[in-house]
Amino acid sequence: MDEHDMLLSPAGVEALRTALTRARFTSNGIADRLGPQATGGVAVNDYRAALRATEDRDPLGTLIRVFICDQTESEAVVAAALAPLSVAEALAGGLVERHGDGLRAGVDLEPYGDEWWVLADVPGISRPGRPLHAEHVLGIGGATQTLIGATVRRPVDTALDLGTGSGVQALHLSTHARTVTATDVSPRALRFAATTAALNGQDWELLRGDMVAPVAGRRFDLVVSNPPFVVGPGTTTHVYRDSGRVGDAMGSELAAAAPGLLTEGGTMQYLANWVHVAGEAWDERVAGWFAGTGLDAWVIQREVADPMAYVNLWLTDVGEAADPQRMAAWLDWFDAHKVEAIGFGIVSLRRGGHADPVVRVEDLRQRVEPPMGDRIDAWFDRQDFLRVRDTEGLLAERYRTAEGLQLRQEATMGDEGWAVDRQVLAMPHGLRWTEEVDPLVLALVGGCDGRLPLRDQLALLAAAHDVAVEELAEAAGPIVAHLVERGIIEPAVG
Repeated sequence: MDEHDMLLSPAGVEALRTALTRARFTSNGIADRLGPQATGGVAVNDYRAALRATEDRDPLGTLIRVFICDQTESEAVVAAALAPLSVAEALAGGLVERHGDGLRAGVDLEPYGDEWWVLADVPGISRPGRPLHAEHVLGIGGATQTLIGATVRRPVDTALDLGTGSGVQALHLSTHARTVTATDVSPRALRFAATTAALNGQDWELLRGDMVAPVAGRRFDLVVSNPPFVVGPGTTTHVYRDSGRVGDAMGSELAAAAPGLLTEGGTMQYLANWVHVAGEAWDERVAGWFAGTGLDAWVIQREVADPMAYVNLWLTDVGEAADPQRMAAWLDWFDAHKVEAIGFGIVSLRRGGHADPVVRVEDLRQRVEPPMGDRIDAWFDRQDFLRVRDTEGLLAERYRTAEGLQLRQEATMGDEGWAVDRQVLAMPHGLRWTEEVDPLVLALVGGCDGRLPLRDQLALLAAAHDVAVEELAEAAGPIVAHLVERGIIEPAVG
C-alpha cells in the first residue's frame, strides 16, 4: 500500500503526532494526569474520577475525555486539542464524528506504551445499538495481548504478521525485526494499519489478500498471526472473527502453510480455536495438523468453552446476541458435528531441520509468569538439548533443580500417624508446572545440586534401594527427559 491509503494524509498524520506528543497523550502522561484512582476506574470503564480530573478541558484533558471516556465535546475545544491537525481533516478521516452539538471519537485512538498509539474501530460496547461494520477493525483485546505476550522476541531480519488488523502485532515486531511485512484481507484494516504505522514512524510492507496468499513463495524468520479463528459452519459476517473456513480449518490451514513460510530456524506462532469432538482425543486430533510438516510444534490449550457459552460470547461480541435463529443455526452445526467443547490456545512452530520433529499438544491452564514468549523460546531450546542426547547422554549431565522448586505433600492421619498419600513437585515461577512423583523420583530430583553427573546419583540410589544400576538407569531415561522438558530440572552450567 502507498502512503495515501491511510485515514489521514501524510501531513495530517504528522500533525496528529505533534498534537498527541505535545499534549502528552501517552499511557504515562494520562496516568500522571489522572492519578491512580481515576486510572484504575478507567480500566473498568468507570470514568467518573477521570471526568472530574479533566473538567478544565486543556488539550490533554480533552483528548482523555474524547478518546478515553467517549465523551462529546464542543468543536472549539476539540480543535484546540488536535491542533495543528484541522477539524476538517479529522472529520474527513473519521478520527472524530459529529454527535449532537459537538464532536466525539470516530475511531479508537489508544495510547499504547509511552510512545505508541494504535488506531482501530470504536468497540461495539461503546456504541450500543450501532451494528459493527463488516470489516470492523479490533483494537487491543485479550487475544491480542495473549499473542503479544507469547511471541518469541529474538532479533530477526524478516517478520510477517498475517491478518494484521490495526497493526498492533506488527508494531511489536518492529522492535526486533529489521523488516516487517503485514497482510490483511480487508482494505479497511490495511488503512488502519497503515495509519498506525505512520503515526508511530514505522515503515511496513502492507499487502492485501487472504492470509498467506500475498506472500506465496516467500520465507520469513518469524511469522505471527491472530487470525479470524472462530469455529462454526463457515458463515462470514465480520472479517475479524469469521474466516469463511468450516470448523477449525483455519488452524490446520496455517499449520500446513508454515513449512513454506519459514526460513531455516524460523518460528511461527498463532492463536487458534479447535473443536473437542465426542469420541475423539482432542490433543491427538490437533497433533494431526502437524503430521508431515517437519516442524517442531508446541500447542498449549489455555481455555475451554462449552458450545453455548462460545456462541453467546461471539454473538455478543458483534451485537448479534438477540438473534435466536443465528444462535440456533450455530448450535445445530455443533450438534451435527458432535462438538462437545471448543479449545483456545497458542500454536508455536519451529523449522529446525530435524528428521524427528517433536510435537506436543497439552493443557496449560495455570497462570504463567510473563513473558510467555521467553518460556516458549526456552521450551524449544530444551528440545534441542534433548534431541542430541540418548539415555546415556542424559545421565552423563549434571543438573540443578528449577529456581524455588517446591515439594507439596498430601497426607492422611492414621493410627500410626501421618501417611503420605501424594507428593507433588511445584514450580512457583516460569510455567508453574506441577508434577506428581514417587519417592524414588523425588530422591533423584532432590540430589540435583549441579555437582554430580546423574549417573553417579543413580548409582547411590540403586545401592540404597538394592536395585541394579542399569535397570534404574533404563527406567530413569524417559523420566529425566520429561523433567527436563518441563523445566523442573535443568542442565548445570559451569
